[in-house]
Amino acid sequence: MPPQPETQSLFEDADEDLFGEPTASRFGETVEAAEFDDPINRLGRQLPHNVYLGTSSWFFPGWRSLVWRSDTSAQYSESQLARHGLRAYAQHPLFRCVGIDRTFYQPLTVSEYTGYANQVPQDFRFVLKAPAMVADAVMRGKRGEAVQPNPLFLDASAMLDHFVAPALEGLRGRAGPLVLQLSPIPREMKGDAWNIETIERIGALLTALPSRLGELVPLYAVELRDPELLTPRFVRMMRDCGARMCIALHPRMPAAARQSAALRAMDAHDDEGDDWRLKGPLVVRWNLAAHLRYEEAKERYAPFDRMVDPDIPTRGTLAHLIHVAIKSEQPSFIIANNKAEGSAPLTLVELAKAVVR
Repeated sequence: MPPQPETQSLFEDADEDLFGEPTASRFGETVEAAEFDDPINRLGRQLPHNVYLGTSSWFFPGWRSLVWRSDTSAQYSESQLARHGLRAYAQHPLFRCVGIDRTFYQPLTVSEYTGYANQVPQDFRFVLKAPAMVADAVMRGKRGEAVQPNPLFLDASAMLDHFVAPALEGLRGRAGPLVLQLSPIPREMKGDAWNIETIERIGALLTALPSRLGELVPLYAVELRDPELLTPRFVRMMRDCGARMCIALHPRMPAAARQSAALRAMDAHDDEGDDWRLKGPLVVRWNLAAHLRYEEAKERYAPFDRMVDPDIPTRGTLAHLIHVAIKSEQPSFIIANNKAEGSAPLTLVELAKAVVR
């Protein structure tokens, strides 16, 4: 397996401090959910059942009163929330899915996936990132620098054996989108020939992956981090393969409206006119505010308990896309990061309000 970076600044939406040993806590292993007020409970009832909203991880102590109990007897640590908070997270009236980023750094076992599945309701979904061993074009050193080409980049067998098969076996019906988030390509490797080759290799990977494993039908999605790849060639390839383009809201990528235009081009038929229908699920990951770098956003927004930089245009675009998905009778999977507006739970509350309105 290619070595994984020890730093996370290269991969801006990564989980933090998930792999450390649990700290001793006089509160034990039980994490209690917040007591949600009537407007939040009512909003959860009004949100269409096939709209899956969730955060990119769940272990932030700053979410007291937003997700976790807020009284002084329940001050949870990150490690305690990472290990024991998922069950309480899933009790939030709006949270019907969650993103698992740790799969990017190390493939998980079937039993680890099963452990996640056993903590959430049957209609809950997980949005998973494929390992860097197949999603990164290069092998990286300790500081995240490119060392040499990755021989397993976009390798279908590695993708199936180390990600798709164990995820579906462990999560079963709770498996949501399986996201191939391509790491940014080093500048010296970029060029038209590389772009064309990469798009063709993505298509070959998607074609080689199974469309069904037993009774389970995987949902494959591709998330770009290099705007040069978002071309008509890429759109045609995704349409031909039947996979979904994951809209990546990140400073490296075009604004949500432009990416939604590419999604529309992928799904539209010539005779539809303005009556656009999605041909598959909507997959969105709102990763990072457009004007900030990862470390800047972390410093500006921590402890992630308030809305700092509301992004009304992006939120409006997402609400419109969710309405298109509802009209198309397709599910929506929307993952929000704390670094998008300041607090992922509050981002999803405002997005849910926009959808219901």
